[in-house]
Amino acid sequence: MKQNKKEEFTTFQSKMMQRFCANALLSVLVVAALYRFVWKQRMGDGVVGLLEDTLHIRHEAAFMLYHEYFRGYREIFFVVAITLIFLLLLWRLFRWMHKYFKEINQGIDILLAEDDMQICLSPEMLPFERKLNLAKQTLRQRKAEALSAERRKDELVMYLAHDIRTPLTSIIGYLNLLEDSSEMPLDQRAKHLHITLEKAYRLEEMINEFFEITRYNSQQIQLSKEPVDLGLLLVQLCDELAPAVSQNGNFIILDVDETLTVCADSDKLARVFGNLLKNAAAYSYPETEIRISATASDALVRVLFQNKGADIPEDKLSTLFDKFYRLDKARASDTGGTGLGLAIAKEIVLLHGGSIQAASENNTITFTVELPNSLQCSSEISI
Repeated sequence: MKQNKKEEFTTFQSKMMQRFCANALLSVLVVAALYRFVWKQRMGDGVVGLLEDTLHIRHEAAFMLYHEYFRGYREIFFVVAITLIFLLLLWRLFRWMHKYFKEINQGIDILLAEDDMQICLSPEMLPFERKLNLAKQTLRQRKAEALSAERRKDELVMYLAHDIRTPLTSIIGYLNLLEDSSEMPLDQRAKHLHITLEKAYRLEEMINEFFEITRYNSQQIQLSKEPVDLGLLLVQLCDELAPAVSQNGNFIILDVDETLTVCADSDKLARVFGNLLKNAAAYSYPETEIRISATASDALVRVLFQNKGADIPEDKLSTLFDKFYRLDKARASDTGGTGLGLAIAKEIVLLHGGSIQAASENNTITFTVELPNSLQCSSEISI
């Protein structure tokens, strides 16, 4: 990589060296010419003749002037000549460098312009041209990302307002009903109180999830890694969520090696698999299987969640892990979740140094979780 970078600037460096050497050679030639033709009397007759014509004096007087002022003060003459040549050399170099600075300045103006115009410099400045165009592309991408982040922030406010307002409106409605109906039968009052409490619990759960995803985003999460029996973890999870999975007649098929272990935070890993299993149950065809399998290689432990359901369009797969995204927009927030389950799962997997992907084909939806197959476990804090 370093060698490639050095080669990129070879042309520009060669051009600079050629310029400097050419100017140095020119100055040497000028000084040598002055010495040879003036002080070696090759041009002495010409100088004497010029003095005769200019000052209208005799040849002897002109020769004495030439000998006294030209050859007698040759040190001073040489100093003046070298100084003038040096200044001329500097002027030529500055003028040459100014051209490059002017090109770079024009390139910076194009860089700051909000358009798609490409920056073009001299051929020998190709490395600078590439870097300026790369910087322009990077600035354009960052601006698009900033606009996207601003849009997502607005969506966050919208989702928060909508999702929290739904249970909150129900709570306020039932409490007003209880307050206004002092003679309500006890069984009906108890029913309304039970619904109100359920909505309050739901609101608390949503707020906790909002705070949790904020913590994951800021990476203020401590992982307590330890060897986790993956087979046992998935068996316990399936038993715990079996009632929710069986509501629509779905059932779980578990295919996991009983000796398979992974170095992870067991509580947070259970959260990942629980969210994936709940998602599979929510979007499965009724009375179909949900298959969970796990395999291991030298580098990775791979866990797959597969369910039968409507195919997810290709352009939607990349947004499944976005915050507050729901594939089925018709689902209410109190039945379809906050849309944070998959986003939280992704953040936890990333904190473990793994990855999570979704695929959909032939009415089969597959979520794949890959975790590093590490033999050493230790607590670590993401920073």
